[in-house]
Amino acid sequence: MSKPEPLLQIDVRRHAFGERCVLQGIRTQVQAGEIVAIVGASGCGKSTLLRIVAGLETGFEGRITLAGQPQHGLSREIGFIFQEPRLFPWLTVAENVAFDIGRRGAGDPRVAELLAEVGLDGLGGALPKQLSGGQAQRVAIARGLFSQPRVLLLDEPFSAVDAFTRMRLQDLLLGLARRHASTLLLVTHDIDEAAYLADRVWVLDSQPGRLSADIEVPLSRPRARDGAALAQSRAEVLHALQAVRAI
Repeated sequence: MSKPEPLLQIDVRRHAFGERCVLQGIRTQVQAGEIVAIVGASGCGKSTLLRIVAGLETGFEGRITLAGQPQHGLSREIGFIFQEPRLFPWLTVAENVAFDIGRRGAGDPRVAELLAEVGLDGLGGALPKQLSGGQAQRVAIARGLFSQPRVLLLDEPFSAVDAFTRMRLQDLLLGLARRHASTLLLVTHDIDEAAYLADRVWVLDSQPGRLSADIEVPLSRPRARDGAALAQSRAEVLHALQAVRAI
């Protein structure tokens, strides 16, 4: 049985900052509903690749295709969650979630539904300064899902929270991805996170950034964090990172 057509196709032949080539020869694809993690050494181009897919970086040689349509610049079908929540401090939680359609969107029923899904029911009227770091990132996730993007990009979304909050947010993200049938592309420096969350892990080499390995994590969900199968996948990612001298 043949695979369905990929939802997202990435062809980055070359991307440079001045004379420095950052990414080169990256050709890959993502199926609808997949979760893909990107790992590699600092400076190898992980976040740059994510920004290219998002339409935030346009000066590259190549093409990004979503559902068969070439992408040019920003698209509401591709959402982005940054490393920090980046909430607007003068807007309420509900207004931040609905920012895509303006302040009037705070009363949209989807806002309350999403806030309930991320465990913030009843906090729609709060201001960002009243939230903990984990709560603020939950708002950012809800905002990322509000426009119902076909692909959601996440750039180290849990790096600023403590380890226990990080695990809770990882499980929250998996639950949301399942319920919303989301396709996720995630940059992380955490090998455990990559193996726990992803269906596939892309390992980037550096100088310039190239796709060195595409590792399948053949585990169903829910996954046991302390299971032998997950440890095996984690080790495979670790060895691939060692091969490109990222570690």
